Amino acid sequence: MSNFSLESVYSSCPYCGEPIELLVDCSVYEQEYVEDCQVCCRPITVHASVDSDGDPSVFVSSEDE
Repeated sequence: MSNFSLESVYSSCPYCGEPIELLVDCSVYEQEYVEDCQVCCRPITVHASVDSDGDPSVFVSSEDE
């Protein structure tokens, strides 16, 4: 059985700078996906990782980077 859990991580949109909330699946230790900004609707590349203690972190970038 997997330890599926979603954790909220807060960041800022690389386009509009507004704060955004991202849900990270902590059962996957490293992932990359595209999610639209909740404010300006532009595509954000999300790089998410989970450390050995199970704490998630994210790095977000625009398509231009």
